Amino acid sequence: MKSGFVSLIGLPNAGKSTLANALIGEKVGIVSAKPQTTRRRVVGIYNDESMQVCFIDAPGMIRSVNGLNRFLECECEAVMKDGDILVAVLNVDAPRLEDLLQIVRAVAKQKKPWMAVITKTDLDDGHREGRLREEVVAFGAPTVAVSATKNSTKARERLLPFIREILPVAPPLFEGDLYTTQSEREMVAEIIREKCFESVHKEVPYGLAVRILKFEERTPILKIEAEIIVSKDSFLPIVLGEGGRRIRHIGVEARRDIEKLLGQQVFLQTHVKVKRDWQRNAAIMRELGYVVPK
Repeated sequence: MKSGFVSLIGLPNAGKSTLANALIGEKVGIVSAKPQTTRRRVVGIYNDESMQVCFIDAPGMIRSVNGLNRFLECECEAVMKDGDILVAVLNVDAPRLEDLLQIVRAVAKQKKPWMAVITKTDLDDGHREGRLREEVVAFGAPTVAVSATKNSTKARERLLPFIREILPVAPPLFEGDLYTTQSEREMVAEIIREKCFESVHKEVPYGLAVRILKFEERTPILKIEAEIIVSKDSFLPIVLGEGGRRIRHIGVEARRDIEKLLGQQVFLQTHVKVKRDWQRNAAIMRELGYVVPK
């Protein structure tokens, strides 16, 4: 039996969450076309008769000195240190090849078993994939190219055998029926944030966070109260929408996914609150779980 942690490392919007969801066969991380959707590490677990793979989906690699972006940077660095195996997730639609090569160098520098996965191959212009393969071969690491959105089954078939080869021999780390280490409260908050990201645009999503105020087990209805926090006064009417239409739409879409996740009827109540520049306020960030290590 083999098992271990496999860290997915890449640029913002590289398709790491989409890849993780495809490999596990369950939705463990929210997905958006907007960069930096993933804010804290998410562990998703793949099980079969010969191995247990604990995929760690990390925020995209960035550089920053303070606030929320500093937290994201620390999360990415910690995930590289915690993984038994590292996967450099290289998206062919990245604006600059050099940015992808920085990911390769950062992963190789850790001196751990690693491989590269070239993602979004359906967007390739015919040149980027070949160039990336050449660069990764020079480091002596295996490379797999996939389009997780187009064919998740093929992504699993191509990638998992490589991971099985380099995964350490070890007993399972978690119960076999577990597919994520996230709590239900955490997953519910992420679903609501995903629906907000889908509904609002420009800079609003990056000034938005969600926390669960109440999670009351009641039969047959689960009552959930959530607070959507925005960083500017001008964001409040955008999230609410004209006559409250947008926030109602967010609630309807979120409730549908939450009920599917939890398998029961849900009463979801959402509020929108302004906390100016919360991304730069250490106390508020701690409340939201974004703790930067000292």
